Amino acid sequence: MIKLLIVDDEQIEREGLQAILQKGFPGIIIEQAKNGHIAIELTERFQPDLILMDIKMPGMSGLEAVERISTEYPDIKFIMVTAYDSFDFARKAIRLGVKDYLLKPSKAGEIIAIVGKVLQEIEEERKTLEMNRFERDTLQRALQVVETDVVTQLLFDHVHEVHLDELVGLLGIKASNEKFAIIVLLPSGSEGYYSAVKSKVRQTGSGWVGALYGRQIPIIVFRDPEKSFRTQALTLARELLSVAKPAAGTGWFVGIGSPYDSLDQIRQSYQEAQIAAMDSTLPVKYRFFEDTPVLGVAKDGYSAKQLEKLFFEKIRLGEWNQVHTNLMEFIRRYENEGVDLLQAQQRMLELLWIASRVLLEMGVEAEMPLFSFQAQDYRQLYAESSLLLDRMRESFAEYYDRLEPDTIQQIKQFIIEHSHEDISLETIGRRVGLSPFYISSMFKDQLGINYIDFLTECRIDRAKKLMGDPDRSLKEITFEVGYHDPNYFSKVFKKMCDVSPTEYRKTLLGKREKREVQ
Repeated sequence: MIKLLIVDDEQIEREGLQAILQKGFPGIIIEQAKNGHIAIELTERFQPDLILMDIKMPGMSGLEAVERISTEYPDIKFIMVTAYDSFDFARKAIRLGVKDYLLKPSKAGEIIAIVGKVLQEIEEERKTLEMNRFERDTLQRALQVVETDVVTQLLFDHVHEVHLDELVGLLGIKASNEKFAIIVLLPSGSEGYYSAVKSKVRQTGSGWVGALYGRQIPIIVFRDPEKSFRTQALTLARELLSVAKPAAGTGWFVGIGSPYDSLDQIRQSYQEAQIAAMDSTLPVKYRFFEDTPVLGVAKDGYSAKQLEKLFFEKIRLGEWNQVHTNLMEFIRRYENEGVDLLQAQQRMLELLWIASRVLLEMGVEAEMPLFSFQAQDYRQLYAESSLLLDRMRESFAEYYDRLEPDTIQQIKQFIIEHSHEDISLETIGRRVGLSPFYISSMFKDQLGINYIDFLTECRIDRAKKLMGDPDRSLKEITFEVGYHDPNYFSKVFKKMCDVSPTEYRKTLLGKREKREVQ
């Protein structure tokens, strides 16, 4: 309902205007004020959309009241009602943003016409505002989907530069800052805290949250130049741990990777965060990668921590013979360096825990590795570690044996059919029973193209077809193909097609017109 306030010191004028307006516009709500002071007070309570203001009233003139009200409520529109017409009045009224004015006396038709014009303007502004709000809300929902997919792509694949540059801007992050990865480990049964963790990160405005897989939440954090790295990371870790209720807090742990300049290096920080979170039984429930203990120094140009990361990469690739060889090399190094047997066994257990989490992110549910006894010598440590690794290998093989051979084609077809929707790797993962991280990796390995690039190709192909319809605007096409920001769509289109949407459409319709003429 549009609300209108009539301000005039003469009651008969107020009543006459109200009668005319209620007859002409039955749906509006009208209230009256007999002077400028009352109008100001009533405006605060009534919040009118339009005020018909008499210019000459005792105590406070109408122009003075307009100036006072418009300062506090700049969206309110005004029509002045006056018994005289003068240049000075018109000039000041225009300066105050008055939409129009009525001369006393005015015919009912003139009043309806002038007020109707302003009411139509109010209605149009409301529609525009509502559309902008809808688009903003839609974009915000889409960005939440985009955020998890970008994290997945950055940690396990590569995001095309057009997407990365634009998405960084859309998500409101200064990509020039350093970045580092954090991993939040949740205890069994605490997966419901994922939304709370995501909200906490969003409140800080410091990073992006990836998809939940198993009980692990990856987060890409952007450095705050006003704080030291450790201060920012510790503050965020404590904030995240505060999400857990006291009864559910046991088992929570935060691993923190090192900061890097480029988003291309964030995968390395993520792997470091995994290593930092190897032992979740520590008294303090967070640990920096740089604080993790190092057993041994360098071998063949690699540090022990680098060798660990290579070990986990081999697991992701399914190179189990090499994984077994690497694991035995770790034990051999500890034995040759005279590391205490109990400490070496604990180190192996930590490595195997990490290996089980790597499998979990791929969708493989493996048993938590536990040594059945304390090794009495290194020979037993070799045998027991090899046995635990073999069990993981069996889980890996069983999982992939269950996968349908055409799974990737099913995923491809689903993307083609739903490319105009806000689909995500999580959505696809729920449909085919795979983790979003594994889908990202499998998609690239089997099709030779990134998931986001393929989704983009589907959307751009659909946009090209829709551009052949001259009755559709480019903005409508933007939304129909699955984008929520026309500027972003335009930049992606130009990157993919080497011409802007406008140029492409002009050429397309021009060719069609020539064919029709012929």
